[in-house]
Amino acid sequence: MLFTRFLSLISGFFLISVSLFAQQGDLYVPLEVQTAYAKGTRSPDGTPGPNYWQNKSDYRIRVRMEPATRTVRGQETVTYTNNSPDTLRQLVVRLYPDIFKKGNIRDEAVDPDDITDGVNVSAVTLNGSKLDLKARKPLFRRSGTNMIFMLARPLLPGGRLNLEMNWDYTVPAKTHIREGTYGENTFFVAYWYPQIAVYDDVHGWDTFNYTGTQEFYNDFSDFDVEITVPDGFLVWATGVWQNPGEVLKEEYADRYRQATQSAEVVHIVDAKDLRKGNITAGKPQNVWKFRAGNVPDFAFALSNRYLWDATSTVADPATGRRTTVSAAYDPKSDDFTQVARFGRESVAYFSTQLPGVPFPYPNLTVFNGSGGMEFPMMVNDGSSPGLEDAAEVTAHEIAHTYFPFYMGINERRYAWMDEGWAQFLPNEIPFRRKASDSQTFTVQQENARYFSLFAGKEQEMPMMTPTNLLSGFSYGFASYFRPAVAYAQLQEVLGKEKFRQVLQDYMRRWNGKHPIPYDFFYSFNAAAGEDLSWFWKPWFFDKGYPDLGLKVTSEGKESKIVVQKKGTLPVPVRLKVTYRDGSEETFSETARVWKDGAAEFTLNKILGKAIRSVVLGDAQIPDVNPEDNVIRR
Repeated sequence: MLFTRFLSLISGFFLISVSLFAQQGDLYVPLEVQTAYAKGTRSPDGTPGPNYWQNKSDYRIRVRMEPATRTVRGQETVTYTNNSPDTLRQLVVRLYPDIFKKGNIRDEAVDPDDITDGVNVSAVTLNGSKLDLKARKPLFRRSGTNMIFMLARPLLPGGRLNLEMNWDYTVPAKTHIREGTYGENTFFVAYWYPQIAVYDDVHGWDTFNYTGTQEFYNDFSDFDVEITVPDGFLVWATGVWQNPGEVLKEEYADRYRQATQSAEVVHIVDAKDLRKGNITAGKPQNVWKFRAGNVPDFAFALSNRYLWDATSTVADPATGRRTTVSAAYDPKSDDFTQVARFGRESVAYFSTQLPGVPFPYPNLTVFNGSGGMEFPMMVNDGSSPGLEDAAEVTAHEIAHTYFPFYMGINERRYAWMDEGWAQFLPNEIPFRRKASDSQTFTVQQENARYFSLFAGKEQEMPMMTPTNLLSGFSYGFASYFRPAVAYAQLQEVLGKEKFRQVLQDYMRRWNGKHPIPYDFFYSFNAAAGEDLSWFWKPWFFDKGYPDLGLKVTSEGKESKIVVQKKGTLPVPVRLKVTYRDGSEETFSETARVWKDGAAEFTLNKILGKAIRSVVLGDAQIPDVNPEDNVIRR
C-alpha cells in the first residue's frame, strides 16, 4: 500500500473514531486495529467486517521417516490463494526445524548433539519455474526460521500460487521442544514441513521467527499426507485415516473400527500383541494415508513399541456424530492406561457443557511423549506422577482444539486468547480415577493460588503486552494464570448460563477465522448487552494486582463489616461470619460490586449477634495479601 494512501485511510478514520469507540468505554485501541476498522475488515461490534478476508494454503505432502537415522524426507506441493485486496510481492515460508540450526536464536536450551545445519532444501519450484538454489543472487533469503521468496511475478488479489519443495532434516535425539525422539524407534514429528506463513488484514506477513516459546498462528488448510515408514511401525496423525485395512492386519483393523463406535476402551494393541508382533501388513515399507480439511496444522507420531487404546463418544448429540479418542503410550507409563478414557470424557464435556460446542474433529490421539503440547487431532503429553495430573494435562491440551484451532488464534501475539481458555475450561470436568470408581474429582488447577504468588511483581506484564515480547514467568502468568482467573471472575459476573451463551456467540462469529483481542472484547460486550470495559481494562490492559482487606467495627450489639479494595483488580467478595453462639452465615458479591470505582464495600445487613470471626475470600479468589482477610474477636 502506498504511504499516501495509508495516510488518507488513517485521516478518514479519525473523523469517525470518536463516535465509533464511544460505546466501548476507554479501552486503548492500537493504530493497526483502527486501520482494520477503517478498511471494514473488522467491526467495533465484535463481528468480522463486511470486507473481512483471509488467505488459504492447501498441502499435498509425501514424507518418508527413516527411524535409524531420525531423518524426515519430504516432498510437498502447496497451492496458496491470495484472498486479500493486496498485491503480494513476496512469499514467507516457515522452516521450523531451523530452530536447531547453528547460530539461530533460541529461547530453549538445546543439547549440543542436536545442533544441525538446519533444513536441507534440495529443490524449489515456484509457479512451474525451478529455482537455482545456488545462484549468486537467488530470489530468496533465509532468515532465522523463515525462507522469504521475492516473487518475480507478484501475486495479484484473487490469484493463486503453486509452490513445490523437497527437503530433509534430522529429528532431534535429546531435545524436546514440543516434539522429538522418545526412546528407541519412537518419534513425535511436529513443526516439520515448509509452511506458508499467515498474511492477515492487521499486520500483513507474520515474519516472527520461531524461537521455542511462542506457538501457533496458521491459516486454515487442507492436507493430503502420505507417511512411509518401515514395517512394524504404527503411525498416528492429524486427519482421517484413509487406509487402515492396507497397513494393519485384519484383526487390528477390526479392533480400530470397533473403537470408533464404542464407549468402552478397546485395547487395539496390548503388551501381548507387541510381544507377538505381526501387527502391520508385512511389507518392507507401509504407506499410511491421512486427509484433513480446514485445519491449521498437521503432526504425526510413530513407534514400533507403544501400546494403543481407543474409545469414542458422541460429539454432536444433534447428529450422532462421534469422535474417536486414542492413547498411544509406553508400556511403562502407568498413568496412560486411563488417558483414552480421560480424553473421551474431556471431549464429551467440552461438546455438551462448556463451551458446549460440538467437538469439531472426528478423532484425536494423545501420544506419550513429553511435556504437554497440542496439535489438530494430536496431543504430545509426557507421563504424569498421578492420575489427577494425567487428567489435568489431557483435558488442557484437548481444550486447545477450540482455542487456537477452532478459532484461529494468533498465539504469537496473544497467547492468553488460547492458553487462558485451556487453563480455565476443564476446571469442572468430573473425572474418576478408575473407570470402576464411583467418586469423582475435578481438575483443580490452582490458578488463583499461582496468580497470587506473582501478581503485582515487577516482572508481571499486562496481558495486552504482545506475547512475542514476553519470556519466562512474565510469559507464563500473562498467558495462563491471569487470563484463567479473569475468565472465572467474568463467568461469575455474568452467571454461568449467560457466560456460556456469550462465549458461544463469540465462537460462532469467529470460528474458522482469526480473531484479535478487540474482537473478543467487543463480541462479549455485544452478546452480554453491556459495556464490560470496567472489567477488561484492569484485568487485560493494566498492571495491577488483587488485594482485598477487611475492617469490622461494632457499636453495641450491631457490627459493620467493610471490605476495602486495596488492589486494582476487581474480584468477588466472599464473607464467612461466625457468631459467638456457634452459628455461621455467608455473604457473596461478584466482582461487579467494584464496577463504578468504589474503594470500599459495606455489608448492609444488621447482623444482630455478637461476632466471633469474619473470613474474607476463598481458594478461588486471588489475593496477594491474605493476612488482612481474617478478623477474630
